Formats: sequence, structure tokens, C-alpha cells
Amino acid sequence: MTDLIRVAIADDQALLRGGFRLLLESDPRCVVVGEAATGAAAVRLAARERPDVMLMDIRMPDLDGIEATRRICTDPVTASVRVLILTMFDLDPYVFGALRAGASGFLLKDTPPADLLHAVHVVASGHALFAPTVTRRLVAEFGRADPARTDGTRLDGLTNREREILALVAAGLSNTEIAGHEQISMATVKTHLTRLLAKLGARDRAQLVIVAYESGLVPLGGGRLPAGGVADQTPV
Repeated sequence: MTDLIRVAIADDQALLRGGFRLLLESDPRCVVVGEAATGAAAVRLAARERPDVMLMDIRMPDLDGIEATRRICTDPVTASVRVLILTMFDLDPYVFGALRAGASGFLLKDTPPADLLHAVHVVASGHALFAPTVTRRLVAEFGRADPARTDGTRLDGLTNREREILALVAAGLSNTEIAGHEQISMATVKTHLTRLLAKLGARDRAQLVIVAYESGLVPLGGGRLPAGGVADQTPV
């Protein structure tokens, strides 16, 4: 079998880790490469196994999931690991912190099993995916931000077309919708997105959304994020 998705699990509850393992191993395309019960252990596990995706709990002893995510995503050795945050609370105060740390997805632990497996596949392919309630919190967090703190200089290296594409990404448009809006081909959309990721130092579309809001390109509290989140399952 080829193209296996290597997944690691970080959660301080053994019962939940076991449940996640059983679910993941029911998918012939997933293989569990290790488990961790603390944030520090999750960082070590990521460095040792370099999984494609790590399921990460937020509230863990030793080191919380936010800091563990930050360390994994900023270390060149583990920068390719995609972190999918799982939490019990849809209003967890650490949602925005997880995104800033580099998380590629954020789901609730009561997510249906099929949806969790789907999320693993989406995140492994390089996209971002969020629970609907998490998306609403993301928009609300942007809306509470201080406009005086926006930094438009981050966009200085972008062309006018790249700024347009970035604004459409922040509004929640898919690649297909962007192509139609701009009257360009899908290949051209993907080229623009690849350049945006490189120029802005972003890991995925989620971080492009954050840059768009924090730079003032999109009015705070604005945009049209879809009910399912900022995920776009069309490969960039």
C-alpha cells in the first residue's frame, strides 16, 4: 500500500488515545506511529517519527498543546508535521493561539468519526479545516482586534493581483470560486496561492486568512467564511 498517512496522537487521556487509534486504524490509508500523554512528549514524538499529521489535545500536563504545536511547527526538523487540534470546548480561549502557533485544523472531540477521518486526510494533503463553531470564533476574534495594531507592511511585496487573491481567500472563497471571480484558470489560482504562501511565510490557507485580517486587507469582522470553515479541499 502506498501513500499511507502517518498519524501521531497526543492526549493525556489513555482512553481517548485508544479510541482515536482504533478509529484511525480502521482506515486502510492511515497508520498510527506513536502516542504521547504530555505536550513535551508530543514534541519528542514529532521529532522522532515526523508524522504527516499529529492529533493534538490542548490541555495536557508538562506542556500545553499550544506551546507543543508552536515548537513542532517552528522547528525545521518537524516543520512538515501538520497539527490537528482536538478540544472538548467550542469556545476554548486558545483557538486563536493554536492558529498562530501553526495548527492546520481545529475540531471538537465530539466530531463524528467519519468527519475526523476526513479531517485527517484534508490536513495531510496540506489544507486547513475547522469545525463550524471554531470558524465563527475565529471571525469573532478578528472582530475584537484593535484596528490600530494592523500591519499593512507585511503585504508590501505582493502584486495587486496577489492582494486580490489574498482578500478572496480571507473571504472564504474556494479555488474554483476565485478562478470564476478573477476570470483566470485554476492553474493560475494555484500559482498565485503558492506564491502567497512563500512570500508571506504562511503554512496554509488558515495563516493566509490571519495575515489578511492582521494586515488590514480585509475589514475586521468582515469576510464571508463558509459554514464549514476556511478549508479548501482543492490542492494548491
